[in-house]
Amino acid sequence: MSWNGKKRHSATGFVAGSALAGGWYAATSALLSGTPAQTVPVIGAIAIASLVPLIAANVRATPARATVDDSVAQQLRVLKMHTMVNVVDTDNLLVEVNDLLLEATGYTRKELIGKPVAMLYSKDNRTTATEIRDLLRQGKSWQGETTLRNRDGSNCVTQTTVTPLLDANGRWIGSISARTDITSTTKLIARRDTAMTLHELRDDIWIVSEDNLELRYMNLAAKARFGWSTRPKNGQTVRDMAAERGCEDVLDACLRMMDIGDTYMTFSATISGTNFEGSIKWLNKGTVDGRLLIMLHDITERLEQEQLQADFISMVSHELRSPLTSIKGSMGLLLSKAAGQLPPKAEGLLEIAHRNADRLVLIINDILDMEKISSGRLDFELETADLSELVAESLRANATAHQRFGLQIKCHGVDTPTYIETDANRIIQVLTNLMSNAAKFSKPGGTVEISVEKTPENVCVSVRDEGMGIAPEDQHKIFQRFADMANSDRATKGGTGLGLSICKAIVEGLGGTIDFVSKEGRGTTFTFTLPVKTRHSGPENDFERLENVG
Repeated sequence: MSWNGKKRHSATGFVAGSALAGGWYAATSALLSGTPAQTVPVIGAIAIASLVPLIAANVRATPARATVDDSVAQQLRVLKMHTMVNVVDTDNLLVEVNDLLLEATGYTRKELIGKPVAMLYSKDNRTTATEIRDLLRQGKSWQGETTLRNRDGSNCVTQTTVTPLLDANGRWIGSISARTDITSTTKLIARRDTAMTLHELRDDIWIVSEDNLELRYMNLAAKARFGWSTRPKNGQTVRDMAAERGCEDVLDACLRMMDIGDTYMTFSATISGTNFEGSIKWLNKGTVDGRLLIMLHDITERLEQEQLQADFISMVSHELRSPLTSIKGSMGLLLSKAAGQLPPKAEGLLEIAHRNADRLVLIINDILDMEKISSGRLDFELETADLSELVAESLRANATAHQRFGLQIKCHGVDTPTYIETDANRIIQVLTNLMSNAAKFSKPGGTVEISVEKTPENVCVSVRDEGMGIAPEDQHKIFQRFADMANSDRATKGGTGLGLSICKAIVEGLGGTIDFVSKEGRGTTFTFTLPVKTRHSGPENDFERLENVG
């Protein structure tokens, strides 16, 4: 309080004291008139006049100072009760932490006091911590979100205010941080944003319960598919959708996934004539909150585009194959001396042209086959065939390549007939492709081995080379179309990049499997297995007939 203020309070107290003293004297004089105690009014008046200014000063000063101190203390207590608080010094070392911060992070006070405050921040917030420190040095506060790293490795998202602490001379001596845990709020916002994203997706999204496949959610696209403007009615299940809306494929996929126990799977579905690629993700599996997230992608437009492309390729390939066949036939006649003897140089050039015409025909055939596979029109003509003879015919077709590379051919298990029911031409196509690859990728003078093994139910054919092998990083794409391998050297060795994918489609179409084993620098072995009797064969006595012939 200023000196003038103190003088005003003293004067006011003096006036009030004089008035009270005067009143006391008048009243006591009247009461005590005629009694021996005439000195009482005088003494009382003097005492009142002297004490009132002191009492007034105390009433104005002391209670007010106590109220401010109590208020600050109460505010600090409330802050510590509802907010995580920590104090750091100029070296960014923790000097104080409250109980709420310890409870939230899982640390003890002993583990934190004297340690860098950075140990509380997650790696993503280390840059933020540096920015905060720079602001505090300037005497400025900072507000924003920070992520704390808990003792167990989990994170805690906090809304934080950091304020600099200054001494009497305005120098920075540390800082105090007040933090509010907003982890739950952040998760809710993230869930809301995810839900909004799902709601606006063009793909159909279903969320169904794990226990009874009840529909819990459908996004806008899914509801529009069935003409709904609101959420599915309570109790509607995928089974109801299968019975009433033609969603049998979705139901089958859900049941199959739950039966297998996988947490993710893909499937194909047709709903009311519309084709979909579908996927299912099992969320919170085995809990009370277990759900299946189903995503359906409409592929109608893509299929139309693929069909247009396939039709164009088919048309061009057919148009090319006819003249190429004529060209190849004419060159064959010339090479057979049908038109007379050719000069050696001309004959050599003609052989090159004939060989490349063969290559073009094979490329066109591969393209046409792949178009048939893509459109599901790869047909098979099943007949009883001797696999040993099919191997011999494929070897004759590759004889030129084997001679060019000086390869040794070893065959195992082909000395006796091995009868199976299959498409002979397609099997020759597979064998020719595998043998051609083995020749192209073998070392000059190397060995190619062909083996045939038969069991009562299956026949297994393998083609092994001693070539460069397939790099481990490329092995996963070996059956893909146009797969570009690190060591394939397609430009030099030829090929379309379609052969192995066609082999896979043919073998699987005949009910078999195909695989390979490769070691880089040591060679590759391709193996395919076929059933002795395909799923398309006739009655049981057909199998007995094959066994008797074999």
